[in-house]
Amino acid sequence: MIVTHGTDTMTETARALTGLGERTVVLTGALAPARFAQTDAFFNVGMAVAAVQALPPGVFIVMNGQIFPGDGVRKDRQRNRFVRH
Repeated sequence: MIVTHGTDTMTETARALTGLGERTVVLTGALAPARFAQTDAFFNVGMAVAAVQALPPGVFIVMNGQIFPGDGVRKDRQRNRFVRH
C-alpha cells in the first residue's frame, strides 16, 4: 500500500501505523509540491512504487532516494530532508 502524505506529519502517521498488520505500507510525499517545476513528487512516487514491491511487511517512508523505517526517521526542517534517528 502506498500513502501520499504531507511531509510535516508523515513521521507521526508512520509511527501510528507501525505494528498494525502484515502489510507493506510506504508513505511518501514531496518537499517541493507537484505544482512547482522543481518538484520531487514524481521521483518519490516512482520510488515508492518500486519499494512497496520489494520491501518486507512493515511501515516505511520513502523520500528522495532513501528508504527509512517508519519508526526510525524524523524530518529535519532546517535542512529540509528526512534523516534517521
